[in-house]
Amino acid sequence: MNTLRLHNTLTRKKEDFIPIDSDHVRVYACGPTVYGRIHVGNARPIVVFDVLIRLLRLRHAKVTYVRNITDVDDKINIRAAERGISIDELCTETIDTFHQDTARLGSLDPDIEPRATHHIGEMQEMIMTLVDKGHAYEASGHVLFQVSSMDTYGALSKRSMDDMIAGARVEVAPYKREAADFILWKPSNQNQPGWSSPWGWGRPGWHIECSAMAKTYLGEVFDIHAGGLDLIFPHHENEIAQSCCAHGGAHMAHYWLHNGFVTMNDEKMSKSLGNIITVTDAANKYRGETIRAALLSAHYRAPLDLSDNAMRDARNGLDRMYRAVGDVVAIPARIDEEFTACLLDDLNTPAALARLHELATLANKGRAGADEALKSSAAVLGLLQQNGSAWAKADEIVRRDGIDDTAVDVLIMARKQARADRDFTTADEIRDQLTEAGIILEDSIDGTTWRRRW
Repeated sequence: MNTLRLHNTLTRKKEDFIPIDSDHVRVYACGPTVYGRIHVGNARPIVVFDVLIRLLRLRHAKVTYVRNITDVDDKINIRAAERGISIDELCTETIDTFHQDTARLGSLDPDIEPRATHHIGEMQEMIMTLVDKGHAYEASGHVLFQVSSMDTYGALSKRSMDDMIAGARVEVAPYKREAADFILWKPSNQNQPGWSSPWGWGRPGWHIECSAMAKTYLGEVFDIHAGGLDLIFPHHENEIAQSCCAHGGAHMAHYWLHNGFVTMNDEKMSKSLGNIITVTDAANKYRGETIRAALLSAHYRAPLDLSDNAMRDARNGLDRMYRAVGDVVAIPARIDEEFTACLLDDLNTPAALARLHELATLANKGRAGADEALKSSAAVLGLLQQNGSAWAKADEIVRRDGIDDTAVDVLIMARKQARADRDFTTADEIRDQLTEAGIILEDSIDGTTWRRRW
């Protein structure tokens, strides 16, 4: 069996994956803070690490996948107040929509999905241990982790203390012993969630939540911790500090995996720019499986631009593969070895997708078994989960736009005239309009032909 190799953020190297227990792999991924719908950037770790779990389950007898829900956070408090609803109402609504969105993305449910508010006791226990061991202190109703008490603090992010202080935009507070110290527990007023504790009525800091939940379900040390690149510091750095200092070990997790950022049409997603697109809106426009394919089109550690062109390429690629598989059934024993080798090389999904297209070509040429290999291999990426007929019939884009044959012909003639006039901008705009409506154009020396995607 070939070895899975993963890039470990902790060592900055690609390493052979050697689990603590070969029969039971344990994985933790940071989940959503539930104050609003997730956007397509949030979707990337959900999809990427879903592929990791699918791959691990092909190779190990048992895999436990934990992805938490943060349901106590100041962002939640603010959003609930803005909307004039209770925190419980907001969390319930947002968790429901989160599950709807992950289903549309074709992602499997985690084995365990703990909510932070259900583990306050475990958080308080870990905080008390840190205080007892001299790694944390109480001040003005707060409990803070003392960063200088850990010699190896900063090993994950590889930052100097000055850089870490600047990067964390730390709160300047008179109760802190040092600027880099971070909150484990803080007081709550009557309008904020709170619980009784040895330090008074209050609520946990963000970082301690994941440390406590990971320990509860995966133990003090586990195999893989995953999340977005933006979580390396301060969140994951602080998780390591809390967990290692509480249990006295050198590791929280042996392998740390982080996915790169997502941009939209070459712009960083930003509320101020107004270019944040929720998974719900994107799926209504492109379909969930198309988003998933687009998210896998770049290596998970690389930046990814989800442009309109990227979405169209992903959709067209799925069309082609669905036509090649027809109604065959996925069989795990038929997974293609070259495809698997791509994923074993640090989840190289672009290479894996390229291999799927090679299999589609072979299937279209009548190569025996190629369609089964395509269908079975694509399942590891969470793709081609329908049959070809269902995919075609479910295409809502054309139904929504309602473009008829006459309109298509008129637009094609207008495009032909624009090209003759060397007005290529207009010609491209017309082609894009037709593509958005689900019309595939095929240019040749004999002219332009077209077909619908369904």
